Amino acid sequence: MGEIWFSVVIVLLFGILNVGKAEIYIVTVEGEPVISYKGGIDGFEATAAESDEKIDTTSESVTFYAQHLEKKHDMLLALLFDRGTYKKIYSYRHLINGFAAHISHEQAEILRRAPGVKSVERDWKVKRLTTHTPQFLGLPTGVWPTGGGFDRAGEDIVIGFIDSGIYPHHPSFASHNTEPYGPLPKYRGKCEIDPNTKKDYCNGKIIGAQHFVEAAKAAGSFNPAIDFDSPLDGDGHGSHTAAIAAGNNGIPVRMHGFEFGRASGMAPRARIAVYKALYRLFGGFVADVVAAIEQAVHDGVDILNLSVGPNSPPATTKTTFLNPFDATLLSAVKAGVFIAQAAGNGGPFPKTLLSYSPWIATVAAAVDDRRYKNHLTLGNGKVLAGLGLSPSTHPNRTFTMVAANDVLLDSSVTKYSPADCQRPEVLNKNLVEGNILLCGYSFNFVVGTASIKKVAETAKALGAAGFVLAVENASPGTKFDPVPVRIPGILITDVSMSMELVNYYNITTSRDWTGRVKSFKSTGSIGNGLRPILHKSAPQVAVFSARGPNIKDYSFQDADLLKPDILAPGSLIWAAWSPNGTDEANYCGEGFALISGTSMAAPHIAGIAALIKQHHPHWSPAAIKSALMTTSSTIDRAERPLQAQQYSESETLMLVPATPFDYGSGHVNPRAALDPGLIFDAGYQDYLGFLCTVPGIDAHEIKKFTHSPCNYTLGHPSNFNSPSIAVSHLVGTRIITRTVTNVAEEETYVVTARMAPEIAIETNPPAMTLRHGASRKFTVTLTVRSVTGAYSFGEVLLKGSRGHKVRIPVAAMGYDR
Repeated sequence: MGEIWFSVVIVLLFGILNVGKAEIYIVTVEGEPVISYKGGIDGFEATAAESDEKIDTTSESVTFYAQHLEKKHDMLLALLFDRGTYKKIYSYRHLINGFAAHISHEQAEILRRAPGVKSVERDWKVKRLTTHTPQFLGLPTGVWPTGGGFDRAGEDIVIGFIDSGIYPHHPSFASHNTEPYGPLPKYRGKCEIDPNTKKDYCNGKIIGAQHFVEAAKAAGSFNPAIDFDSPLDGDGHGSHTAAIAAGNNGIPVRMHGFEFGRASGMAPRARIAVYKALYRLFGGFVADVVAAIEQAVHDGVDILNLSVGPNSPPATTKTTFLNPFDATLLSAVKAGVFIAQAAGNGGPFPKTLLSYSPWIATVAAAVDDRRYKNHLTLGNGKVLAGLGLSPSTHPNRTFTMVAANDVLLDSSVTKYSPADCQRPEVLNKNLVEGNILLCGYSFNFVVGTASIKKVAETAKALGAAGFVLAVENASPGTKFDPVPVRIPGILITDVSMSMELVNYYNITTSRDWTGRVKSFKSTGSIGNGLRPILHKSAPQVAVFSARGPNIKDYSFQDADLLKPDILAPGSLIWAAWSPNGTDEANYCGEGFALISGTSMAAPHIAGIAALIKQHHPHWSPAAIKSALMTTSSTIDRAERPLQAQQYSESETLMLVPATPFDYGSGHVNPRAALDPGLIFDAGYQDYLGFLCTVPGIDAHEIKKFTHSPCNYTLGHPSNFNSPSIAVSHLVGTRIITRTVTNVAEEETYVVTARMAPEIAIETNPPAMTLRHGASRKFTVTLTVRSVTGAYSFGEVLLKGSRGHKVRIPVAAMGYDR
């Protein structure tokens, strides 16, 4: 499953030389690297391919072009500096065109001014394999200092987690190494007592811990021996989400004897309130979840994180906005609670959202700038790309490869699926020891009865030098994540590469007439997969992230409300795990896990919302959501429009231009969100007005859920004061109204708009001046120019004289009538 590489990659450097005042600099130069070179230089054929995994790095064209780039690097250095005054450390030719050199500050300045040099960066201080989304989002330098540094970031803000509980003994939640947490009178939650130890689950950092299981018990689904009749996390998911939002800063992520950097929550000083309503085996019941939400609001949480959504449409209502989750959450917002909810993991297909309502911040998942790659080098020189967060086999050595099916103790063990390498006792240790064990990735791995962790344990128990897990057939679009393992290991996910491995093995392995192996002659070595590669083509919308358009009812009619709202990191996120956790077979018994999902994206927003709430304690949930949305970014780190992972017709992964139905308003920018300039505010009456305006909603149903009559409407649902605009059925011309409130000093804003050519867009007034605290209305007029049967996208931009930029996305579909 290849990824398309678009731009400069920052590579971490290790083993920095300490010579005088010289330092290591990363220099990028003009000209395409191997991965993106499409030809054009005399004598050098194109080397670009769909993805890095498809490039044969041993081919003549790649070798020649790479040598050409390296010569140019050497010539540049030799032209500028005397021999012996610098040391080139690496030439980057495949993923970026540039080099790393140990040079003085003065030499770096000379390079910076040299023709053909694009950038000169001092060694990028990103810790290796770190849980580095705080750095990726700019929190340590841009946001935490405004709140007094990380040791004050989120102070006195309570984040509630409706999830699978918490593992309170994890260092991410410890309070003994931090300044003591004082009492917090505004929070009224309680701490349940552990039935075994008779101690409660709280420690100041964890300020409340309760569990909700009555519905599950009543349904006969609850097993106290497995699910824990307490707030203890029996799954892992709850500990993971809590640590992303509010885990302590600088916690070493250690696994299998390796340190994968240091983990931190978005708001490391925020308090954690646990409301366990999800369980290992059966998930959760809406009744328990709703009870947990209610209790959390009652207890006085400031922020609520919901990495959970309904499995299926409710039987009680046809309206998405009035499903039991959303209706309960409307009450929570009325109480001043900001809600971050995962968008759902049904992407990349349209209308897969599980979070619908304007009072909720619906969070889509992004792939951030880390990628984990590894490779298997065969004895015939072929290099096969794969995934493996593992150490390499012994450098400068190759190892004999033996297939699990060829090293069985006897034929009777075939009933145990020996190719899965889950049981060391069925394989012959004498034949495996010191060799690389080849295993097959079967359906058992998909359903969770086999795991990569167990393959590694099997290989280790048999004394193998490493293992290879080959995917020989896979459903199109199957998603593979790298798994940390203790010994050298790699997962070959590309079926064609797995076939190359199998063919090489079969050709080099001699057998007798019965098929038994006479001699193993295939050899290979596994690369080092412990170091990340950092991409500038980040963020991207993750393939699994649920997509819009939003729906207003369960017959999937489009809503006049744009969703998702915002994009945040949600792919391959390191965070705390419960050693009891069973949610991911590869992390059973571990203290940390590297997992993906919109479940991981939502707590990023919950934690950042806590930082905004700390900075602006009187802001409404709508104001916080508006600040997050209007300051978000629709360009990646390479200054290109955001892209979304999508499946091609052959169902391989590719990148396409992203739209607001993928990312909402854009990727979160915490620093900008602290000072948005203008906000689009809304309160409970506005939400009621929205509900009362949605066509097809029964006013009695609204009253049933909200206990309020429909006293007024907005004329059209698109007039709800959201920091986005969606019109699902635009006929002729529609005038849409928005109201902005100035939360900064007096400022004059120029209002402009742009839209795809099928729909004309105009704004009025063209400019407006607002004092601090003042509110002003403006209108956006949309007119159908041509009917295409598809949505058109655009944006409204309010540009302030003091430098604030407020952007709202627009989506509309034109009709004749």
